[in-house]
Amino acid sequence: MRRNASLVLLGCAVFFAALSPLLRWYAFPRLARIPPNQYQDMVLEAKDATLLDYGTMRAKKVSKVTIVQTLKGNVEAAEKIEKSAGRPVVVWDGLSYLQGPDGKMISRIPERYIFDAHSQDPVHATGESVDGDPVKRDGIEFKWPFLTQKRDYEYFDAQTRTTNPIHYKGTQTFRGLKVYYFEQTIPWTKVLMPKTMPVQGITPESVAKTGTTRWYSTVRKFWVEPVTGAPVYGEELHKEELRGGTLLGGRAKVTAFAGDVKMREDYIEHTVALVKHNRTLVLLMTSYLPWGFLTLGVLLLALALYLEARGRRPEGPAHTQATETEPVSA
Repeated sequence: MRRNASLVLLGCAVFFAALSPLLRWYAFPRLARIPPNQYQDMVLEAKDATLLDYGTMRAKKVSKVTIVQTLKGNVEAAEKIEKSAGRPVVVWDGLSYLQGPDGKMISRIPERYIFDAHSQDPVHATGESVDGDPVKRDGIEFKWPFLTQKRDYEYFDAQTRTTNPIHYKGTQTFRGLKVYYFEQTIPWTKVLMPKTMPVQGITPESVAKTGTTRWYSTVRKFWVEPVTGAPVYGEELHKEELRGGTLLGGRAKVTAFAGDVKMREDYIEHTVALVKHNRTLVLLMTSYLPWGFLTLGVLLLALALYLEARGRRPEGPAHTQATETEPVSA
């Protein structure tokens, strides 16, 4: 009976020991993916910002500038690209919409970002673009990979259409979460005019004829939860200038926008709560269950060996009781 029990326990030990690496290295890459139909939005604000008044072409202080950023999963486009890419992909149709304190539009820049559903590596396909211009990303954008490491990453900047390093600066605690802090500095760079301008009749082509150019610089900061790779907070020290040309009336440059752009508090709370939930799910597949199954397998193996050893132990010599014979009389 003990022999049968030890064999069953041994089989269970092998099963759980084998399941541990399978869950971590086989199931995790196939289950931990960004859903193709995901929709998310984010509101950021730059309070006490500087903004260009296109009526007077002079910069002025405003109470705040609001940036509404949306990312919408395009399932149909993703399915088409998957057929040629041979791997699951996500297509995000994004929009960055800037508005002044009066609610009027400053600029709107659409974007299409195509990336691997698990690794977040960019996938190059027709339609990858920023503000209608084809681009080829060589780095991540919006999200870090699952199980983010303490190292620098290549990060795509939509304004300059270039990829530059974003540097790991250390580990911090944010709202009860351990996060990695990353920072990227984009020096002053000449960039394209947005195709949608805030003043009717003004186009990038008409501005180009005046000889006026647009320049941009930023210090980008992200606090990333490493298990999920999701930023829980971000901000930018954002600056834009118009330089030269007849549009500025002889001035060398004028500030188009300058401000410290930060996530709004209600979106911080929502993001932190969502990341905490998703973090638990990822840890189940990468840590809790693999280590739990491995520990259970070792315990079952030890128990099986113990029962087998007891079953093979020889029993002690049988105790024979001497009996006295009664004398027989003739």
